[in-house]
Amino acid sequence: MSELIQPAHLKRKAVVYIRQSTPHQVVSNQESLRLQYALCQRARDLGWHEADIDVIDADLGLSGASAAYRNGFQELVGRVGLSDVGMILSIDVTRLARNCSDWYPLLDICGLRGCLIADRDGVYDPGSANGRLLLGLKGTISELELHTIRSRLTTGLIAKAQRGELALTLPVGLVRDASGVVLKDPDMGVQDRLGLVFELFLKLRSIAKVMRMLNNRGLDLPRRDRYGELHWARATVSAVAAILKNPAYAGAFVYGRTRMRDTTPGSRTPAKVARPLEEWRIVVKDRYPAYIDWPTYEKIRSIVSDNRAEYMRTKTRGIPRDGDLLLHGIVWCGRCGHKMYVRYKGGGEYVCNHLRTHSGLPTCQHIRAEAVDAAVADAFLTALAPAELDALSRAHRAQSKVDSALRANAEREVERTRYAAALAQRQYNRVDPDNRLVAAELERRWESALMEARAAEAALAEQSAQQPTAPVVMGEALTGKVVALAGRLPQIWADPDVTDAHRKALLRCLVDKVVLDRTPESALVRIVWRGGAVTDLDVKMRVTAIAKLARGAKMKARLLELAKAGIPDNEIARVLTEEGHRSANCADRVLPVTVQRIRLAEGIKAPPSRRRWKHDTGVLSTTELAAKLGIPVNWLYVQIKKKRLLIEPQPTGAYLFPDTSFVLDGVQKMRNHVIDELDLRICQHDNGGHQHG
Repeated sequence: MSELIQPAHLKRKAVVYIRQSTPHQVVSNQESLRLQYALCQRARDLGWHEADIDVIDADLGLSGASAAYRNGFQELVGRVGLSDVGMILSIDVTRLARNCSDWYPLLDICGLRGCLIADRDGVYDPGSANGRLLLGLKGTISELELHTIRSRLTTGLIAKAQRGELALTLPVGLVRDASGVVLKDPDMGVQDRLGLVFELFLKLRSIAKVMRMLNNRGLDLPRRDRYGELHWARATVSAVAAILKNPAYAGAFVYGRTRMRDTTPGSRTPAKVARPLEEWRIVVKDRYPAYIDWPTYEKIRSIVSDNRAEYMRTKTRGIPRDGDLLLHGIVWCGRCGHKMYVRYKGGGEYVCNHLRTHSGLPTCQHIRAEAVDAAVADAFLTALAPAELDALSRAHRAQSKVDSALRANAEREVERTRYAAALAQRQYNRVDPDNRLVAAELERRWESALMEARAAEAALAEQSAQQPTAPVVMGEALTGKVVALAGRLPQIWADPDVTDAHRKALLRCLVDKVVLDRTPESALVRIVWRGGAVTDLDVKMRVTAIAKLARGAKMKARLLELAKAGIPDNEIARVLTEEGHRSANCADRVLPVTVQRIRLAEGIKAPPSRRRWKHDTGVLSTTELAAKLGIPVNWLYVQIKKKRLLIEPQPTGAYLFPDTSFVLDGVQKMRNHVIDELDLRICQHDNGGHQHG
């Protein structure tokens, strides 16, 4: 008996607290567990009855570094606060807490409620100065011991990781042999499928597109189940992303790709957050057999990061999407420096409303997209023209490589499914026929494997029908056709079959970003090319009134001067255009309708009309011929268009008919369906002709 134990303590419960730090210790370190349960006898020796001794062992397998998830410790503190516990028994104070922020509150509440604490060294009263001093020293030493253990283990782990020898979990496609050496999976189907994923992404540049391509071709991805066994499953976005983002496929050992963030309220487990590539703690290159090299891996990570849709927050460009506006995701405001949004309502335009959204300030600017997109596209095609033929050749080689990889993977898929069907057949043949339950299940598996094999064969046959089995050889004839395609990129760019997403993806190959700044009658466009080169453009924009033009007043005065001189509207428009003027709603010229509107507003009458051209008296115009024969003039144009009435046009574009009886009679016969065709090309030179009935 200890002199600290009083009858008041014996009237309350004696609680034995039992804890071990990990589940492995619970299973392997049984002696420590027996010693802790033996504390019940220690409580009986100190004077407690069997019925007054409770055991709290709910925290087995949990660390004492924190009390956040230890329900047993929280129950103990609660019972002490209710004055239900007279003594707490533990094999060591480290079992109760290894954190002073948990240890000292327990001492305070025990001292307040008169609860004793006992370990294998003795009994202590937290309410006395000596007892609190001893228990405080034990708690501090316990916390320091935890730090020492962690430091020793972490130092060894980091040292092993820096050499790249730490045995981390390997992704599918990499295996570790008995000696610990990492090798590629011996299954060639797995190797080819992983290689295909990387090739498809470098061509399609989108995780979702790679997923859809694999699923459309019936090509599954190799995965590992919870037990580490290999199985094949349908491709998903997360599965493709996990393959593309894993540095082990680039041959690198990486430690510290994630960090733990603070738990949100109500969450019991801390969440992992991925670190940026430049913040990875340890990177040892060329440690594993590689499927791709490290520069290719960095390129893939850059593309994936750039494809994120939250480009306003992360300052990325986002994946090219459908939509008429060409600069979506790469256009910046030249005034405030923020990214500009696209707006299709009321016509396509680029809008900078960042300050309005976040600060309540007015919108910076909004610019119509049509003229800007046309100018940027023209600059892009001009820059790409010298490398057009080489780009076409590269695209042909890349497409051929991807087609070959798809066919090879389809053949591997057929081979794998045939082996699975043959294995299922062998298992079914070996079963005892009388064991009908097992035989029925094996028969079902066999049928399922056969169906998968037939589906893979059908997919291979369909792919073989769509693609030539032999590679295309660039012979002289094909080379000549390729050379003939040079210079046709603008036509291909404007082809309706080319989608908006393809145009945007092609533009981003050379253009990093475009900076816009609107002036009263133009837009200042700065194209920042990949590599840092800059091109500045001044794009004329439409304005709503002539008064808003910088030279509007001067143009109006010049227009009135020419109109008073009796010059026709179309001639005035031509002169003003040559002098550098333009209409309010046109970016590059003065329209005759603009001249007419200003002239009429000033009360100036139009000059007398005059013939557009003159002709000799011996010929008739189309209108004159129709009036002379009493036939519709449109009928003559229809016959000329259908090449029934053959006649050569004049340099002005008009048609002139000889005023002869042969021509008049021939046209009249055609009108009356006597003849089907009249050739006047010869009679234009020798006054002869040919008629065909």
